[in-house]
Amino acid sequence: MANENPLLSASPLPYGLPDYAAIRPQHYLPAFHAAFDAQRGEISAITRLRARPTFENTMVALESSGRLLGEVARTFYTVSSADSTPEIQQIEETLAPLMSAHQDSIQLDADLYRRIKTLHEQREDLGLDAEQRYLVERHFREMSHAGAGLDDAAKERLTALNQRLSTLTNTFEKNLLRDTNELAVIFDDVAELDGLAEGELSAAAQAAADHGLEGRWMVTLTLFTGHPYLSTMTNRASRKRILDASRARGSRDGQNDNRPVLREIVKLRAERAALLGYNSHAAYVTSDETAGSPEAVHDLLRRLAVPAARNASREQAALQAIIDAEPEPFPLEAHDWPFYTERVRAAEYDLDRSALRPWFEAERVLRDGVFHAATELYGITFEERGDLAAYHPDVRVFEVRDADGSTLGLFLLDLYTRDTKRGGAWMNSIVLQSRLRGTQSIVVNNLNVPKPADGRPTLLTLDEVTTLFHEFGHALHGLFATVTYPHFAGTNVFRDFVEFPSQVNEMWIYWPEILDTYARHVETGEPLPRDVVEKLRASEAFNQGFATSEYLAAAWLDQAWHSLDAEAAAGDLDVAAFEAAALSDIGLNNPVVPTRYSSTYFAHVFSGGYSAGYYSYIWSEVLDADTVEWFRDNGGLQRANGERFRDRLLGVGGSKDPLEAYRDFRGRDAEIQPLLERRGLAG
Repeated sequence: MANENPLLSASPLPYGLPDYAAIRPQHYLPAFHAAFDAQRGEISAITRLRARPTFENTMVALESSGRLLGEVARTFYTVSSADSTPEIQQIEETLAPLMSAHQDSIQLDADLYRRIKTLHEQREDLGLDAEQRYLVERHFREMSHAGAGLDDAAKERLTALNQRLSTLTNTFEKNLLRDTNELAVIFDDVAELDGLAEGELSAAAQAAADHGLEGRWMVTLTLFTGHPYLSTMTNRASRKRILDASRARGSRDGQNDNRPVLREIVKLRAERAALLGYNSHAAYVTSDETAGSPEAVHDLLRRLAVPAARNASREQAALQAIIDAEPEPFPLEAHDWPFYTERVRAAEYDLDRSALRPWFEAERVLRDGVFHAATELYGITFEERGDLAAYHPDVRVFEVRDADGSTLGLFLLDLYTRDTKRGGAWMNSIVLQSRLRGTQSIVVNNLNVPKPADGRPTLLTLDEVTTLFHEFGHALHGLFATVTYPHFAGTNVFRDFVEFPSQVNEMWIYWPEILDTYARHVETGEPLPRDVVEKLRASEAFNQGFATSEYLAAAWLDQAWHSLDAEAAAGDLDVAAFEAAALSDIGLNNPVVPTRYSSTYFAHVFSGGYSAGYYSYIWSEVLDADTVEWFRDNGGLQRANGERFRDRLLGVGGSKDPLEAYRDFRGRDAEIQPLLERRGLAG
């Protein structure tokens, strides 16, 4: 079978990069079944032992198990998120309940749990080092949290819930992908797109041509509610068409309707939480995060919501004043906000952000910005490996080396949007670093930048530059984490800590030595004018009322849905009415400032890993803002600073309590004041 299926034998490529050129869709399910069987045998070998539990015969054996399954799963899920053809979608639908059942068979294994519980009780007397002791603690905590201590009847119900939820979350993502593609906005006249740059028009024309619509223009939708084009399009009706299409996703009657899907997800998550002894899914999730409880999350969100809403109201009044001065004034609406925000920015700061794109050519941003910052701070270098093929022709492969010339792993970049790629931006791992297994990291960054026609440069918006730096922060975390046990590899940390390294990496965007290198005009090579740089820095807090409010609104919706107890979640909830009530509760129900994600296209929480955890971005930003202050106080872009951050935070992966690691780096707990000042909320 291994001879016929490339997934069942070691990859011939460097670092274990999957041989995607040889892999066919029909290889995946047989490989998964073989991998399930293999790990079941490995776990059985542990639980059949008559010898007393030891760290070696239980924990090391557990960490050694499932290697084939991990390799097959990471290979497949990389493709299913970034190049999800109908055939791949069908495989994923079939696989979802199988994967859930297999995971439960291990997490809920009573014999395995007893062995780990015994080691947990004896952990202080076993002579373990810090990583080994934490491994015992985390496995015991995670199995307890998963329900390993339940009786057999409760476990049977729990397994059924988990399998149904895995199917529903997969359905939610498939519906969203289809609806996002179907709702792409088609324009017949280029005049309707007045205000877009040449590269943006080229991308829209190319997207239309790819769909057999020669001579027309297609605007594809982003994952979040808004769209970058809204800030420059002069045609108000065109702006409205794009925003209306975006907000309609998943909420139309028909096969892509996500309303019944998310209602059932909420209901079953609440039932599962009750089964596990928690009064809500939010209580269940946060109990094993740094936040500790939903009350701690709610306190932070409410504390920030009041000044954010106040600032947004001030911003709204400023925008309305501009409109009122026009020959034909009208009430400001949500699709007008980005456009008139740029008018205010131009008036107050003499700054037109849309005109900056020629200074943000993608290749230069990557090599002379993102890579250059990492080289200066950590000494690492990058070499493109054109000889290595990934899962799609657009994906580029880079070999990463440490300052001493030793290898760290591979970095893959998948920059462009396509119909088969889910929305948003993300990082994932294909291979995890582990001393136990002798493996090094392979990490992927995915973005959704519109692809221009052949021969045209890819010019990024400032937001896309930020996303590239942000996702590369995750990649660095995945590359630098150096652990023995795969359970702790890469970004396998608490959900409300995982965004911290990526947010810190954004600080280098405006750092003078970095900005001067990458922000060069695509045609002339001239640097971004110094006065423009100063205006960008001066305007960093501009429009933060809107930005903070739209984010907090989404974070609160996530909490509202997942704070329902089992009885409330079982009711026939109207999605639109529930959203309106939740946003009114926190004072963020301003229709001109829509939530960053409405429920029916809130992929982070209904098909991703952020259920009851979308708050983690702002939670992590407290640490991020405090860390940026530390870098500035200690000389900024210096190797010594980079090495401290790498050694004490990025390098430990998940092998240490994250807040303990932060105290080790910072010398104290994080303070919230730098975040309040950054977002203009300090007053």
